[in-house]
Amino acid sequence: MSIKRRHALALAAGLAIGSLCSAPAFAEWPAGAVTMIVPWGAGGGTDATARMIANLLQKQLGVPVPVVNRTGGSGVVGHSAIAEAAPDGSTIGIATLEIGTMHHLGLTALDYKAYTPIGLYNSDPAAVFVRADSQYKDMQALLKALSAAADRELKASGSAQGGVNHLALAGMLAAAGLPVDRVAWVPSEGAAPGLQDLAAGGVVIATASMPEGEALMQAGRIKPLAVFSATRLEKYPDVPTFEEASGHAFAMGSWRGIVAPAGLPADVTIKLSEAVEEVVSDPTYLSFMKERGYATQWTPGEKFGRFMEKSDATLGDTLKSVGLAK
Repeated sequence: MSIKRRHALALAAGLAIGSLCSAPAFAEWPAGAVTMIVPWGAGGGTDATARMIANLLQKQLGVPVPVVNRTGGSGVVGHSAIAEAAPDGSTIGIATLEIGTMHHLGLTALDYKAYTPIGLYNSDPAAVFVRADSQYKDMQALLKALSAAADRELKASGSAQGGVNHLALAGMLAAAGLPVDRVAWVPSEGAAPGLQDLAAGGVVIATASMPEGEALMQAGRIKPLAVFSATRLEKYPDVPTFEEASGHAFAMGSWRGIVAPAGLPADVTIKLSEAVEEVVSDPTYLSFMKERGYATQWTPGEKFGRFMEKSDATLGDTLKSVGLAK
């Protein structure tokens, strides 16, 4: 048995017993197309990375891997569509950090236990953006304006209510000693429409990852003031961390991983894990991610499941601290 095969078998350990008792093995998988559901809109980071993975995955599997955007309900619609699909390997999807916020917000009972974890492939810190012609030249100027503003006088966007970018803004305000409701949050189905709203002047602040803001930055329409990470990003060395720019320590970011419905048979889990692991080590994929500034990693199977469990608990505590948990 190869090292890789033993590794894949180890990833499926713990998933196998329950799924083998409740569902038949699909030795011939994949027998047809494998649909990949994306819970967020086209043009954002989740959609872009999902489409690259799907393109390479269909070459690995030898079957079509169509990408379907199922948006709405602050991520509930798409995440529910993945969880409620038949656990036969014909449907997979992208789970994002919001799977750890939606149930704490009272939007759904759905949480990480509704999925078979395949692997975590990306995590990126959020950043705070303003229009390129904004009067706020740096983070200090923005915080000074926020201190002087009335509650909800200024507007921001970048994700659904309670999404990672909303939490990034709330955390930023709390870290700076400001009320978390000082800024009115305008929900959006992902970072792309929130950033477009900023560029169009509908809001004065947007929070999103640096790669998600890349196109509008290159077009000269928005600019980042700070990134919510412990250190400066390699691709954006001139963008200070929030702590450097403000003197307040705070970090927050998003993550993305491949999941399938709970109860996926062990043999399908193994084949899918092997195929995705090949994809995320493919030079084409790595070049795509590096060029766009997306971080890369691979945390497979049960380790990804434990990561989701920990993220869920941390996000619950964060939402409680900013008064958003139900």
